[in-house]
Amino acid sequence: MSQWALTNKSYMNLTAEEGLSNWIEFNSNIEKYITGDRKQKLLDFYKKYEDRVILMPAAHKREYHSAFPGGYVYHVNRVVNASLKLYPIWDEFGMDKGTFTIEELVFSAINHDLGKMGDADNEAYIPQTDKWRREKLGEEYMFNTQVPFASVPDRSLFLLQSHGIQYSFNEMVAIQTHDGLYDEANSKYLKGYLPEQKPRTSLPFLLHQADLMSARLEFEMEWLPKLLNKDVDKPKKPFTLNHNKNTTAKSKALGTISSPGLKSMLDSL
Repeated sequence: MSQWALTNKSYMNLTAEEGLSNWIEFNSNIEKYITGDRKQKLLDFYKKYEDRVILMPAAHKREYHSAFPGGYVYHVNRVVNASLKLYPIWDEFGMDKGTFTIEELVFSAINHDLGKMGDADNEAYIPQTDKWRREKLGEEYMFNTQVPFASVPDRSLFLLQSHGIQYSFNEMVAIQTHDGLYDEANSKYLKGYLPEQKPRTSLPFLLHQADLMSARLEFEMEWLPKLLNKDVDKPKKPFTLNHNKNTTAKSKALGTISSPGLKSMLDSL
């Protein structure tokens, strides 16, 4: 059984240790795969917004995927890992590896959903205040009206650009089209019928497959046991910190968080 399958039991109920461990992995992927000046710029960007990003959900509704505190980082890490595991499969089937780099693949995976962060001043998702919508529609979060509308890919690219983080043409197209043809705006990139209109790299398709697989399986892990009336493991305590329990993992994870405000938020969840 894969390491990702083994995490099913804690799905939708990340502990503080799990959430902070995911954050360490998130930053480690930047350290390992991103090069040049933009590595530090990317690390600085996520350090600046870590209070927000570490607790972000990946979606606003339970029926989607990873709609819980810490769900965004959890999902992004899965997409990075899925991308790296799919790469040799695409290579085996004849992909031209010379058309993009591993760095471009990982950079695109790390930042594909960055637009879900919101803007520089406001988070995109805030807790749902309508009890009926929360209980009947499964909307754990609602969209923050203080954030001007933009599609997630457009906002992702804008946030990178506005913070001086450069990206390649390949990365731009991959981030822009990571939702595949679920987003009609991608038709101009993905439905060209002439050879010269088609993407000249497999990167957008590989990233879309990794994202689609990750999101689909996150849905399955949460919902199939309920739909099939299978026994569901008793949920763990939610994303909180237990001050009476000193663990090496917890100490290591908390040591990476510089913001007292973030630590306070984790304590009060």
